[in-house]
Amino acid sequence: MRDTIEALYGQESPVAGQNQRYNEALAAFQELYGPGPVSLFRAPGRVNLIGEHTDYNQGYVLPAAIDRDILMLARPRDDAEVRVANMEDEYPPREFSITPNIPPRPVGDWANYIQGPAELLARETQDSLRGMNALVCGRPPWGVPRGAGLASSSALTVAASLALMRLNSIPLSYGVSLAAFCSRAEWYVGTRGGIMDQFTAILSQRDHALFIDCRPRASGYRYSHAPLPEEHTLVLIDSGERHRNTGPLYNQRVVETRLGIHLLKSRYPWITHLRDLEDLPWDECRELLPEEMTADELYDRGISLQSLMEDGTLPQAETFVVQRRCRHVITENDRVLAVVEAMQKGDLERVGKLMVESHASARDDYEISTPLLDRIADAANEHPDVVGARLTGAGWGGCVVALARAGAVDDLFERVSSLRHETNGQAVQAFVTQPAPGAGHLATINM
Repeated sequence: MRDTIEALYGQESPVAGQNQRYNEALAAFQELYGPGPVSLFRAPGRVNLIGEHTDYNQGYVLPAAIDRDILMLARPRDDAEVRVANMEDEYPPREFSITPNIPPRPVGDWANYIQGPAELLARETQDSLRGMNALVCGRPPWGVPRGAGLASSSALTVAASLALMRLNSIPLSYGVSLAAFCSRAEWYVGTRGGIMDQFTAILSQRDHALFIDCRPRASGYRYSHAPLPEEHTLVLIDSGERHRNTGPLYNQRVVETRLGIHLLKSRYPWITHLRDLEDLPWDECRELLPEEMTADELYDRGISLQSLMEDGTLPQAETFVVQRRCRHVITENDRVLAVVEAMQKGDLERVGKLMVESHASARDDYEISTPLLDRIADAANEHPDVVGARLTGAGWGGCVVALARAGAVDDLFERVSSLRHETNGQAVQAFVTQPAPGAGHLATINM
């Protein structure tokens, strides 16, 4: 596997550590399921440079795959049973049968991210599918940190989709159609997210960010690969605060933006998403958007939360913020386009300014930051060799991403290491990540 690992992760990656990781996973699989063929699949996590909470509003995003990933080792079975274990003790083994209606487990259960693609495949193929014996390896330091805003759950969904498709001889196309399938599959968990995480996991290229226009067209989705500035690197600073996208806050933001669309239709009946407002004057739009609406006001106006959520998990809130949520999405879309243009021109000062503005909007208008994330972003932005820093991912914890000169990494690590989690006193952790290639089947090995 050593040649495969070097080709996959690049010469700068600690190849010995990755090689040990793969060997330990293969040994664990053999101990669980016995000798025989085993197929290896990987799917990377992602960092989002800019474009937060815009994908489910059909806006613009600029993420990159990271060199931390989820591995899935799998062997086909002769029946429809799926048996899956995890190398992390906190995730107990799970079993289920592949059918068009697989009962979801409790919200947050890790097996839901495997059951989702299994159920969707059964529905869309209408075939009797073979199950699998599988093992997931995502533990640190090479796995995607859980709950850190780096799309570990989507990486698991993608890896499971690849395994189920290949083991059932379903033709694979590593493009938009596969990414869109994985996005739909993750709706199984109840979150009404967009396409960014799954597209990034599948379509990314080494050393490039991925610009995605999240509006579907008859020809598919528009995307392009954007090289990162030379002699710069991405630094991820993990706050240690953990969030759950399946919790109520994420879907509350979805409801609040969809509520804005519902209200704006009275003047602009053709709009379907906040993306449609990019050519409309904000001063006109905000006249129709209240600062807040209560659940009672929604009821009095005949607005159904269930309809807005399309059967997703309903937020249990009494008050919904509307105007500021919509303002964030509209201005964030503008910032993404401006960052892409600035990167093409080599205007890093402009890139940094827009990243700082993005964090402020996420903090003040979308309210997804935390005091610790704010302190981390401020400390990073004060460093003279940091282009810009902002929270990345869904928010309410997780990571800050900093675009920094490569030579400044050690000094930046030292600067942020003094910041500590207020509850447990744990120091924040920082690491460099290289934009990585997208997901795939690595090899099939006979053991």
